[in-house]
Amino acid sequence: MKKSLFTLQLAALALSVTAFNASAQDTIRIGTEGAYPPFNYFTADGQLAGFDIDIGKAICADMKVECEFVAQDWDGIIPALLANKYDVILASMFITDARKEQVAFTQPYQASAMTFVVDKLSGIKDTSPEGMEGKIIGAQSSTTQADYLTSLYPNSDIRLYPTQDAANLDMASGRIDAMVGDIMPMTDWIATQDGGCCERAGDLITDPKYVGDGVGMALRKEDVQLRDRINQSLANIIANGTYQKINAQYFSLNLLTLE
Repeated sequence: MKKSLFTLQLAALALSVTAFNASAQDTIRIGTEGAYPPFNYFTADGQLAGFDIDIGKAICADMKVECEFVAQDWDGIIPALLANKYDVILASMFITDARKEQVAFTQPYQASAMTFVVDKLSGIKDTSPEGMEGKIIGAQSSTTQADYLTSLYPNSDIRLYPTQDAANLDMASGRIDAMVGDIMPMTDWIATQDGGCCERAGDLITDPKYVGDGVGMALRKEDVQLRDRINQSLANIIANGTYQKINAQYFSLNLLTLE
């Protein structure tokens, strides 16, 4: 059912061909975290890069505007948007009901799911709350993963980290028994670990209460015209193959379907 809903959302997006009035705005300020590879991160020379950054650049090119990227810690990423530090958040953010109380979202530009990650030698197979009782589980703070763990795993020791990289480091060092993260960055991180320390465990976590209705770009609720223009350009880059080319540079799976 979830996949069918997401497919319908994509179809509606692709069929959206209404011409929007051109905005006088010639620069779009895009807020992103810069600490969530391969979606958004800093290169060795201090430049923002990653899937989110490339999607943002493609959308700006289609809109015929300049992109200005602004790095912001995750904990303050929505408050900074509301404070007008930037115009849109493009940082692999799940579209959830709680967040929709504060901001408006574009159509999804990724499907959404989370996964447990465990040490290969741990023998952990049962990732239910009962199976993880007494275990130390990590996640990034102020995320849907943190909400999921704190809500459903009361008998586990939940460790929250300021960035996903910090959680990854403790997982690789054996300081935690497991962690929960988004499926694609977790899959990518596992593949890049020397010696293959870790693996996914349990079923994918797809409960809409925690993973929402896909991954979208967040805007202030009053910026309706900008949201419509971004939706149009997102539809355009999906239709003309630009999205798929960017996707293939980073992932073997299609982020629109997770297949």
